[in-house]
Amino acid sequence: MRIQFDPIGIIHSPYKELKGMPIQPKGAVGIKGRVEVFEHFREGLDDLEGFSHIYLLYHFHLSRGVDLRVIPFMDSEQRGLFSTRAPKRPNPIGLSIVQLDRIENGVLYIQNVDILDGTPLLDIKPFAPQFDAQEHVRTGWLEKAGTSVSGRRSDDRFR
Repeated sequence: MRIQFDPIGIIHSPYKELKGMPIQPKGAVGIKGRVEVFEHFREGLDDLEGFSHIYLLYHFHLSRGVDLRVIPFMDSEQRGLFSTRAPKRPNPIGLSIVQLDRIENGVLYIQNVDILDGTPLLDIKPFAPQFDAQEHVRTGWLEKAGTSVSGRRSDDRFR
């Protein structure tokens, strides 16, 4: 079976290269960006402006190959790929929750951007705590690694 996706827009951010980028939106607080939604998808933006946060699903377009064992940015031990958010995946799809400030003429103005400039956007979904917040959460190996991502930056390990 083959699955194909076509981008619905392009994500723009201050990050022109992978090295030095924040590794998650929590590490990119206040960093502004914008999402250009292609003209023929803009009608789908109706009613989105009422949400403060949105999920962006995107293609890791510079990711090459797959590593099923990786050393994630938040750890020094090798881990199974699917227990991480590393970009070298069988299907290189990224996910970020960003703050939505406003929408003008098919452009979403966002904050807390941890995404490379020029990244193809695959989908947008509203963040809804009544759907997305979970109780009694376990975080596996991250429980030992700590929770602070604010100072963490990407390097060349996933090129």
